[in-house]
Amino acid sequence: MSRAADTRKVVARLVLGTVLMFGFGFAMVPIYDVFCQITGLNGKISRTGEVNEPIEVVHSRQVKVRFISSFNENMPWEFGPKQAVYRVNPGQMQQTAFFARNPTSKNMVAQAIPSVSPAEAAQYLHKVNCFCFDRQPLDAGAEAEMPMVFFIDPKIPEHLDSITLSYTLFDITDQVEVADTQTVLNEKRSTL
Repeated sequence: MSRAADTRKVVARLVLGTVLMFGFGFAMVPIYDVFCQITGLNGKISRTGEVNEPIEVVHSRQVKVRFISSFNENMPWEFGPKQAVYRVNPGQMQQTAFFARNPTSKNMVAQAIPSVSPAEAAQYLHKVNCFCFDRQPLDAGAEAEMPMVFFIDPKIPEHLDSITLSYTLFDITDQVEVADTQTVLNEKRSTL
């Protein structure tokens, strides 16, 4: 075989490899979602927003809901649930809150990312209102109570008797433009 033929073969393999890697990069998000669904890693909540129909409360059963918080390594805030554990009847609307304090000398904006464990329970946890839906601005030295309203779907299987809802708080101040940060802070102040 000639040197030119060998070169064409190598180039063709490299191009094919590049195309396959590029396609795999695009497929990563759906693959990750399926992986999380199968393994229970990073349970995602898809049921959010207001409820338009009456919900029947199941008084004969309770589900333990545990709240935990964690931080991105660069997040200096104090952040955690006001109450760590609730026992709720499926269908019962429950209000809770998280406490946040910005101990720094600069205004900051945070975003909370939720995760549910076990992942199977995510489809039965309905968040009606949650601080995690929006960015959370906090002035330097300020503190806030961040509310959340949720309920457990009455159709939750019997073997799911405990759910853990974890929030990781990220500093997104640098990602928000200076003018946008001021707008977010003004909106937050006007709602208080």
